[in-house]
Amino acid sequence: MTLEETLEKIHPADKTAMEVALAHWNNIAMPLHSLGRLQDTVVRIAGMTGNARVDLKKKALVVMCADNGVVEEGVTQSGQEVTKIVAENFLKEKATASILCKKAGADIFPVDIGIATDSTILQHKVMYGTKNMAKEPAMTREQAVQALEVGIHMVEELKEKGYGIVATGEMGIGNTTTSSAVTAVLLEQEPAEVTGRGAGLSVTVLKKKISVIRDAIALHKPKKEDPIDVLAKVGGLDIAGMAGVFLGGAACRIPVVADGFISCVAALCAIRICPAVKDYVITSHKSKEPATVMILEALDIPVFLDCDMCLGEGTGAVTIYPILDMALAVYGGMCTFSDNQMENYVPLV
Repeated sequence: MTLEETLEKIHPADKTAMEVALAHWNNIAMPLHSLGRLQDTVVRIAGMTGNARVDLKKKALVVMCADNGVVEEGVTQSGQEVTKIVAENFLKEKATASILCKKAGADIFPVDIGIATDSTILQHKVMYGTKNMAKEPAMTREQAVQALEVGIHMVEELKEKGYGIVATGEMGIGNTTTSSAVTAVLLEQEPAEVTGRGAGLSVTVLKKKISVIRDAIALHKPKKEDPIDVLAKVGGLDIAGMAGVFLGGAACRIPVVADGFISCVAALCAIRICPAVKDYVITSHKSKEPATVMILEALDIPVFLDCDMCLGEGTGAVTIYPILDMALAVYGGMCTFSDNQMENYVPLV
């Protein structure tokens, strides 16, 4: 689907399916809402899929891998060569996300959407890394749209293969710089308030990172009311690709799990493009990056975990898969009040 076709297919969650799922929870022989957010999420997933018979047996993680030209400014601890190394390690089960996926029973799909050199992973390369946003826009608007459509295409393919839920992840040296820049624009915040140490920066390099973001925003003047303009001028291909996954999930009625800070920035971009996308987003954890709280407040979707994680790759998103499996085991397998010839619990007045 093109971006335009995708937007035409996005509709709010199915309230009827949610009501059926909630009624089923309330008939299960346990105190009302005693599994809390687990129950709420199953109800939300019923609304996403339009079916109260929730089935998440086939689970995927899509990892958008791309390089960022702003690395030229010395705002990272590692060089661009690391992006390709880690990206190819995903398929060798030598990266954290791939190991977690194996344990969680999920399949991993690393996508080369913009690595600076050729790679051996799934190819959907829009360009060989973005431009240096300190000097010129990171990409053209057309390239930003193309990256969005890569994410949409991935969800379409996964749906055809029978996947019922998709987690989002990223790999790209320099992407906390781009995601902080996008956050600063969308939330109208000073770069210093939304920029952290990323993979581990000194105070001196952190100050430089903040300065580069501030100057890039001043140079390009991205329009906060136009998320695609923001992505093109100060964003990254990985962020745009993940935003496309969220858009594609909403159009295909498949729940999409956001990972940490960068993934949540992508979710916010998708929701700003089409507000109804929010109904199809599940947030997983609260990252250590300083802007995470602001982004989560803007998304207004409660997270499952607060574990001081900040690795990226989709690690936090995959970590909630076993939690969802346990929730669904109760939802689909526990006896009801009528099975036990018991009276239903009723809400206290």
